[in-house]
Amino acid sequence: MLTFISVVIAAIIFEFSNGFHDAANAIATVVSTRVLTPRRAIAMAAFFNLTGALFGAAVASTIGKGLVDTNIVTMATVLSAVIAAFAWNIITWWFGLPSSSSHALIGGLCGAALAAARGDWSVIKWNAGVWPKVVVPMITSPFAGFICGGLIMFLLFVALHRFTPHFVHSLFGKLQIFSAAWMAHSHGTNDAQKTMGIITLALFTGTKAGSFDHLPAWLDFLRTPEFILPKWVIGLCALTMAIGTAAGGWRIIRTLGHRMVKLQPVHGFAAETTAALIIQGASYYGIPLSTTHVITSSIMGVGAVKRLGGMKWTVVERIIWAWLFTLPASGLIGYALERVAAAL
Repeated sequence: MLTFISVVIAAIIFEFSNGFHDAANAIATVVSTRVLTPRRAIAMAAFFNLTGALFGAAVASTIGKGLVDTNIVTMATVLSAVIAAFAWNIITWWFGLPSSSSHALIGGLCGAALAAARGDWSVIKWNAGVWPKVVVPMITSPFAGFICGGLIMFLLFVALHRFTPHFVHSLFGKLQIFSAAWMAHSHGTNDAQKTMGIITLALFTGTKAGSFDHLPAWLDFLRTPEFILPKWVIGLCALTMAIGTAAGGWRIIRTLGHRMVKLQPVHGFAAETTAALIIQGASYYGIPLSTTHVITSSIMGVGAVKRLGGMKWTVVERIIWAWLFTLPASGLIGYALERVAAAL
């Protein structure tokens, strides 16, 4: 029971860090274009992350039972995965790099499960889970964000070239509020569900192992004989994500909103709309997408159409390295933590 409590606390801390780490995903562009003040933008992002987190369960199911063999998962495995993801989140946040909280959690879970299975790679569901729902989207989603962001920006240029800059700025200053809200909502539908899946996996594992058999009747809500998301888990994770978002992530907001390319409201609208469309589609099919990858590549695509020379490619290069290292780095941390736990 103590291990389970530790899992829940660690998962909530991770969800909180996910909120402030990924706050920039929804509001970096709306802040950098000065459509909203940082305070108002964060309040809006917190609210719509909350609404998004309350819808759907496909991504949570993928994380909880679609990536590794649940038969070898223990409470220590889940705890190691969450701590590994949290550690990588803090490292990249400290350096202002918009890495993927999703991939950090997935890497931590796979690494911990591999350690629990004593190096047996068959415990990772490659063909049905990791490859189609993690690796392929990890490669294709940034390209989709870049291409679609550039295409939408190009079409807007063609449609708006006869209008005055003042009219365009005024119009998209209003429209960008809606695109930022949609982006925040789609972030909630995808990212918040990952921690829901982890906590439900801990509940399912504990029930199967008999950890809750001797608990008093008022704790019956912990018993989860089937992998079904309890309502209290959904509510807890949604609220935590919203609070974490409200805490803000200023280092990453500066990287996405200011350092890569200078944006105007029309550019922010194009990037946010692109990202929201892709993330919402992925959530529907249960794909734990990296919202960070998508919004960052969308900003790149919009910036490239605006002026290719205006992109600050040194910043882009640092971001790409963070993307590449996230899965293996968090996997190694998760593996090490599980081995330490097994030795204790």
